[in-house]
Amino acid sequence: MERLSDEQVQQELDKLPNWKLVDEKWIRRRYKFKDYLDGVEFVRKVAEYAESKNHHPNIAIDYKVVTLKISSWEMRGLTDLDFEMVHHFDELYEG
Repeated sequence: MERLSDEQVQQELDKLPNWKLVDEKWIRRRYKFKDYLDGVEFVRKVAEYAESKNHHPNIAIDYKVVTLKISSWEMRGLTDLDFEMVHHFDELYEG
């Protein structure tokens, strides 16, 4: 697994308009839900997937809003795995 260049990160972000670059090494998205328990269920699915990949995002639940933030600690930045995972998170949300 290799760290992506700034150009590669931007190319990936261009495909993901809801994700934002934070501090040049994280990407973040806020998901909105109709009710609290829908957000909690989404987090459960995200956690199961993250555990299967052994790569875990930061997760915050703020009532009806779930925020995910991800980076690759070992690479000190973003990798293909981060973007693979956020595509899956978006699929879970749209699901």
